[in-house]
Amino acid sequence: MSDTNTLNQTESLMHWRDYLELCKPKVVVLIVFTAMVGMFLAVPGLVPWQPFIFGTLGIALASGSAAAINHLVDHKIDAQMARTQNRPLPTGHLNQRKAAIFAFVIGVLGLGMLLLFVNALTALLTFISLIGYAVVYTMYLKRATPQNIVIGGAAGAAPPVLGWTAITGDINAHSLLLFLIIFAWTPPHFWALAIHRREEYAKVDIPMLPVTHGVEFTKLQILLYTIILIIITILPFITLMSGVFYLGGALALGFGFLYYAVAIRSDDEKMPMKTFGYSIFYLMALFAFLLIDHYIPLVMSLIA
Repeated sequence: MSDTNTLNQTESLMHWRDYLELCKPKVVVLIVFTAMVGMFLAVPGLVPWQPFIFGTLGIALASGSAAAINHLVDHKIDAQMARTQNRPLPTGHLNQRKAAIFAFVIGVLGLGMLLLFVNALTALLTFISLIGYAVVYTMYLKRATPQNIVIGGAAGAAPPVLGWTAITGDINAHSLLLFLIIFAWTPPHFWALAIHRREEYAKVDIPMLPVTHGVEFTKLQILLYTIILIIITILPFITLMSGVFYLGGALALGFGFLYYAVAIRSDDEKMPMKTFGYSIFYLMALFAFLLIDHYIPLVMSLIA
């Protein structure tokens, strides 16, 4: 009997892990972090607790719902790609019906939470972002054009704006600047992965840039977008949104990204994934610099 109970508990734990994997938790963590930074940057002091807590939870649940829909739509091609063939749907750990119900429930919970406890604008923008990723990008753009990640990147760049509106109830020019940073970051970030996985994308007829235009062209685009990204990340300092501390961090991180954008053009087959890995560190560190810089004046005033 004890062995049976242990087996049932193990299967239950694995089941919940499958649902968690549907949400792409690593991606959601990055989304939520940038949204939280948007919340803190929206006010000079500490953020009010209600929109912070419910805004964070609502954005996380909606993001998880969009990710689960992505799993549903892509389950057939996921089964053919080494990177994704162990996901819950291709392995049969979950069926499509359960995944669809799960996506619907957490999506409704997240949007409802934002509508009831945060504000209508944040709920609306989050819904648009969800549709942008789960429907426009996943169902159409991904299969229609090699510029899929550029156009579809707008949905992934929305979290800081969502965080900002959760606190203030309106869209600010500085929040759009945060959007622009992630929008410019997305192509070099994803194309580095696409180079590494180009044969798999070609196998399932997904027109990623390395498949349609070749690796060398994609590497050039990564370099050009990285230069654009570095220029854009200077704008928070120029617009007086952030100070010298942020500027120093942004430039150091930017030159690090530029190093990888140049090095990826070598024959080293490991560089695309190294570049991809650095790009994730880059975005988290950049937003950490934004957050720390924002509170330096407050800390200095308390010390004084």
